[in-house]
Amino acid sequence: MDALRSFREIGIGSRLTRLSEYMMKETQKVYDALAIDFDPYLFPVFKLISLENKVTNTELREVLHVSQPAITQTLNKLVKKELIIIKADDQDKRKKNICLSPKGEQLLIRIIPVWNRMYEVLQKYTTHSSGSLVEHLDKLESKFSQKDMSIMMLEHIKKSEKVTVSIIPFDEKYATDFYDLNIEWLETFFYVEPHDEEVLSQAKTYIIDNGGHIFFAKIGDQIAGTVALIKIEDGIFELSKMAVSVSFRGKKIGQQLLQHCLDFSKAQNFQKLLLYSSRKLKNALYIYEKYGFVEIPIEENNPYARGDIKMELTFTT
Repeated sequence: MDALRSFREIGIGSRLTRLSEYMMKETQKVYDALAIDFDPYLFPVFKLISLENKVTNTELREVLHVSQPAITQTLNKLVKKELIIIKADDQDKRKKNICLSPKGEQLLIRIIPVWNRMYEVLQKYTTHSSGSLVEHLDKLESKFSQKDMSIMMLEHIKKSEKVTVSIIPFDEKYATDFYDLNIEWLETFFYVEPHDEEVLSQAKTYIIDNGGHIFFAKIGDQIAGTVALIKIEDGIFELSKMAVSVSFRGKKIGQQLLQHCLDFSKAQNFQKLLLYSSRKLKNALYIYEKYGFVEIPIEENNPYARGDIKMELTFTT
């Protein structure tokens, strides 16, 4: 017998507390199994800090709608783990800015794919029709009683790592995929600029017919990601329009597309690749640096309103 279930609506608060404790415990098991030193209770604050170049204590409290002591306690734990840096603002010394430390950025790169797989499991196990919140909780807890959440997540993570990715060249039958993937990415992280809409909807005209190249990452019959090499001049191309479907993130597809572009560029004897990005995308910038891109001065009238960093990779002969 489950006494809390028998209490029905009047026991909702207690059931939610129990469910929260269970999910936190199971999430910790996943982190431990993957040797990731992270506390699931730190997730909301750490996640928000990772999305901004800098954020304040007050902003965290206002966005999360939790008490100031709770925010302070979480920040202290993140500082103790050396995952964040808190320093005075350059303009207003009374204001404290919070950002990820180098160790925090490294953790973020490793943990994002895990979060994506967790999301997929939880989305699957919490999506069902119910006539009431109590009924919804009944169904969810029944699923968890059949197999622990941590086991489901670890099985899903292991399964997701076993995918065969094929990199294929542009074909007009995939033009819609090129458009949809990039629009999805832009709407997730930024917004769609007029120039984006025009180029993405006419990729063959603007990219292929001008001497550029578009590649797709294909898993089975599905297009999982895409990237473009836009010709600037002979031997110089812009690495651009890289996007991976939400359903396939966390499988290093972006890195496989990037490596393919580098191999292709070397085979074609390109001189260099350029790219524009945003300092907001810390994970992407880390990967670009890992593959040899270095920051160079960015022109004031750069082609992307969202772009605040320019990088290049020069190929040696």
